[in-house]
Amino acid sequence: MSLICALSNEVPEQPVVSPVSGAIFERRLIEKYIAECNVDPISNKELTVEQLIDLKVPTLTKPKPASGTSIPAILKSLQDEWDAVMLHSFSLRQQLHTARQELSHALYQHDAATRVIARLNKEVTAAREALATLKPQAGIAPAAQGPALAATADAGGAADVPAEGAGLSEDVVSKLQETATVLTQERKRRGRTAPEGLTHSETIRSFSTLASHPGLHSASVPGILALDVHQKDTSKMVTGGADKNATVFNKDTEQVVAILKGHNKKVTCVVYHPTEDTVITASPDTQIRVWNVDTSQTLQLIRAHDAPVTGLSLHATGDYILSSSLDHNWAFSDIRVGRVLCKVSDQSASSPLTAAQFHPDGLILGTGTQDAAIKIWDLKERSNVANFPGHSGAISSIAFSENGYYLATAAEDSTVRLWDLRKLRNFKTIQLDEGYEVNDLCFDQSGTYLAVAGTDVRVYLCKQWTSLREFNDHTAQATGVRFGTNAEFLASTSMDRTLKIYGS
Repeated sequence: MSLICALSNEVPEQPVVSPVSGAIFERRLIEKYIAECNVDPISNKELTVEQLIDLKVPTLTKPKPASGTSIPAILKSLQDEWDAVMLHSFSLRQQLHTARQELSHALYQHDAATRVIARLNKEVTAAREALATLKPQAGIAPAAQGPALAATADAGGAADVPAEGAGLSEDVVSKLQETATVLTQERKRRGRTAPEGLTHSETIRSFSTLASHPGLHSASVPGILALDVHQKDTSKMVTGGADKNATVFNKDTEQVVAILKGHNKKVTCVVYHPTEDTVITASPDTQIRVWNVDTSQTLQLIRAHDAPVTGLSLHATGDYILSSSLDHNWAFSDIRVGRVLCKVSDQSASSPLTAAQFHPDGLILGTGTQDAAIKIWDLKERSNVANFPGHSGAISSIAFSENGYYLATAAEDSTVRLWDLRKLRNFKTIQLDEGYEVNDLCFDQSGTYLAVAGTDVRVYLCKQWTSLREFNDHTAQATGVRFGTNAEFLASTSMDRTLKIYGS
């Protein structure tokens, strides 16, 4: 608050003098200032109202000139005032026009800078992807794979993994056996009772669509082709798209966590590591990529096949990946070093492999082929130990139940067949609608429910094998389906570019 009266030609009303500073003030203002601050506004020394000294001065009046009292003079004054206002308005208009031009130029520069930054970010991302692709060729993978593989490097320096792979060492076999023993004991300890908190079948009957997310992949190349859910934190899930990308999504925050770019063709298989923020993807470009979700960078690039990869399954140890391909081979690879440990070709079959899945214990695995063959393999011996005939058409999906006894398979014959691994027989066949296409099968973690994704999404109650719920919300083929913890929710993806969440 400015309370100081500047000296001018006019004398303030009720002037007073401060004996502290000698300055002249208007009494009303200086009294208010003293009441607030108790000091002189000039010298900042203590001052009271009683110390103020009144000044007695004659009142000055400035009579208007005689020429200003006539009507023409008043009109002239008004005209002068109008002219001044118009000149001021014109000046303001000029300033506004200049400010608009400067703002337009600044916005143009900002837009140009934003475009340059976006282009540079894209170039940096492409360079990082190229670097990740070149890492195995720069000597990293050959060094880990030993001289035998390094000797097979091509002229460009990239080592091609031999068809038989490096084999399973005693340490690897021992690790597989120990893991299987622990898992078998845990399964026996759990017994045949359902886990606490498992969603009741009647609750699943009342499931409805809770959310639909259409923006995970490019709209110009529509279609989500694969889905997997993190077992520990089921809010996280990964999808593979026809746009060549894999997307990590958090259903709780409804935010995209990471977009994994690097494949040259559509991403048809995805696996979310059960205990780490790591994703494994595969594509018809023959590549298998291991990703770090936090950095969206490729950790390992595995070249196990010479044709499109059709199936991926992570071993219970979390260290090895099973892959199948149209090159008639299945491969067992170490995701930590990006090395193929073994690659097996079914000499008795002439049909490409279309699906592959590990048994929960990890010592056996199943594969499906284009000519409807289902085969069970011993991983340690790499030998075919059982065959399940009965389907017609290419096998589209296979899934082992967590109880370790059941195997579910689907093919182009619109059926889902259930097999007993103890008796090696087909004990149940679910006949679907004519023309029904099954793209994915999934048991929940307790082995109580089986989900089917295809023409629609269906959930079956195991043992009775009765249908609990059908979801027809997708407008195109459903391509992937997964349960949440204790079947508290169900997620599905589709060629309609949406990820849907069902629950109660």
